[in-house]
Amino acid sequence: MTEPSLPPGLSAGERVVLFDGVCKLCNGWAKFLIRHDPARQFRLASVQSAQGQALLAWYGLPTDHFDTMALIDEQGLHLRSTALLRILARLPRPWRVLAWLRLVPRSLRDWCYERIALNRYHLFGRHEVCLLPSADHAERFLHD
Repeated sequence: MTEPSLPPGLSAGERVVLFDGVCKLCNGWAKFLIRHDPARQFRLASVQSAQGQALLAWYGLPTDHFDTMALIDEQGLHLRSTALLRILARLPRPWRVLAWLRLVPRSLRDWCYERIALNRYHLFGRHEVCLLPSADHAERFLHD
């Protein structure tokens, strides 16, 4: 039996959060993860970056538009509310407690998630270009 091949640029056991780099809400989420993930369990990649584009293509997701955050972990690709809750479950308290929302049916969770995701630019705004990580956070992002 052969081991499944890993997506491009990832090592075994690595967890990556893909996010929309021009979305102000999504950038806020990335900053939240940097601040509240002291164990550095998650790496980040914007969907507009070369690494993000390669990961989207690897999983057969659109590379020209993206309307959800994604998590890639040891169990594969997770989207929408499932990705969010899997991330929260790995963060320290009090954030970990929010993972109990897994008990809400996924269809309802995803419906709520999609209402925000589809209106995120209108509700929160967007940057003209992807923001670059600061020097002290650069190691948290996937690079070429």
